Amino acid sequence: MDDVEKLLSHEARVGRTLVRRAIPQRGRRTIGPWCFADHLGPLAVTPDSGLDVAPHPHYGLATVTWLVEGAALHRDSLGSEQVIRPGQVNLMTAGVGVSHSEEAVDDYRGVVEGIQLWIALTGDRRRTPASFVHYRDLPRVDLGSSWATVLLGRWGRDESSLGVGDDLVGTEVVVREASVIPLEPRFEHGVIGLRGRCRIQGVEIGPGESAYLSPGRDELFLESEDALVMVIGGPPLESGIFMWWNFVGEAREDVEEAYRDWLHHSERFGRVSSPLPRLEAPTPWWLTT
Repeated sequence: MDDVEKLLSHEARVGRTLVRRAIPQRGRRTIGPWCFADHLGPLAVTPDSGLDVAPHPHYGLATVTWLVEGAALHRDSLGSEQVIRPGQVNLMTAGVGVSHSEEAVDDYRGVVEGIQLWIALTGDRRRTPASFVHYRDLPRVDLGSSWATVLLGRWGRDESSLGVGDDLVGTEVVVREASVIPLEPRFEHGVIGLRGRCRIQGVEIGPGESAYLSPGRDELFLESEDALVMVIGGPPLESGIFMWWNFVGEAREDVEEAYRDWLHHSERFGRVSSPLPRLEAPTPWWLTT
């Protein structure tokens, strides 16, 4: 069993919004089936500024959106229009193709902070029709002075009602004191710092920092007086994926087909009823040489 590996996020821009990207990064592309993690904010929402991620496409993945503070509006090409607030989760399964936007809520002023995570779909799940669900009633696990909310998958004896199976886990943990949390030994895990500072077997992480843990652990010791972290995990992917921009495929050809369909306004990704202009795709690196 390897020691805890500390990872540093890098800044990325989504639309006009800066985020801290924990994965993918060089040397650590995935953690279980999780292939992407962006920590947004804290971002001030005013009449002149706020969240404005314009309509853009997805293929071969599922997006998980979770807010720590504030409110955001999800719109997608399925016709969904859903405000999300802390304690709620949005799960959008792109399957063969969908498009969506993340926007400011008209009557909300304050701060928005949250995280969006992507799950790489494999096999037949990549070819399913798109879907969207919003959940408010999520399992909360008491850890003494600390507690956890299970967004997806199974965590110890508790399971989310989102129905994605028990081959992954996504959990927010509020760490108020030294706490032991259960882990599935088959999984590799990541602990993403959102607020405060947290020590994990001597490794300290905070916002913009994460910890990677290889399979083989059945529990994890966290120490903090006031920290908020996201714990993700799953079995290491048995086969590689090809990921570029907002697409995840088995091979480059899958992703290039999705890119061309978006470029040419194919009905594959539908239309989002949004006041924001759609986001155009950059040219794939292999087509620029």
